[in-house]
Amino acid sequence: VAPNHFSFLDHFFVAVYLRRKVQFMAKSQLFTMPMQVVYHNGGVFPVRRGQRDEEAFKSAHAVLARGGIVVMYCEGGRSRTGELGEAKPGIGRLALESGAPVVPVGLAGSERVRDWKRLQFPKVTLQFGDPVRFEKVDEPDRSQSQAASEEIFSRIELLWNGLRQNGRSATVQAARAARRGGQATATGR
Repeated sequence: VAPNHFSFLDHFFVAVYLRRKVQFMAKSQLFTMPMQVVYHNGGVFPVRRGQRDEEAFKSAHAVLARGGIVVMYCEGGRSRTGELGEAKPGIGRLALESGAPVVPVGLAGSERVRDWKRLQFPKVTLQFGDPVRFEKVDEPDRSQSQAASEEIFSRIELLWNGLRQNGRSATVQAARAARRGGQATATGR
């Protein structure tokens, strides 16, 4: 699962919307006591950003091999501007090495969560895109990984722009209509 990333609470929003156990990569600097215990018990594993962290990728591959879900931010970190950042090669590398499908997620509204101290609780909306699957590559190089990441990120960007332009209610209505249409098709009505 590959969402954009604005807030320290994004992983909670994603987990709540999925309603399944998910595991996250998080920057290694967060793993200090007492939060280290919380992160380890909460399914979070560290990644040393800016490096080729083989241990983090081994952990991600192990989760996927067990049929688990890994949430990895395509931007490699939070955007603090309220605008999308740039794709980093990590998610592309994992997608190519594992052959696992990647579900792009547009997440809007979480950039305003920083104002929670002022008792402002914004509405946060997630929109899940269709899964993207890449042909498996045993040892992808950086350019292959970056190209896969950019493909995933372009889909995240479409979802996020749709949420911003159409608004939360229009997106929710469209999703409900699509779900009803899908159920009608599945039941033959």
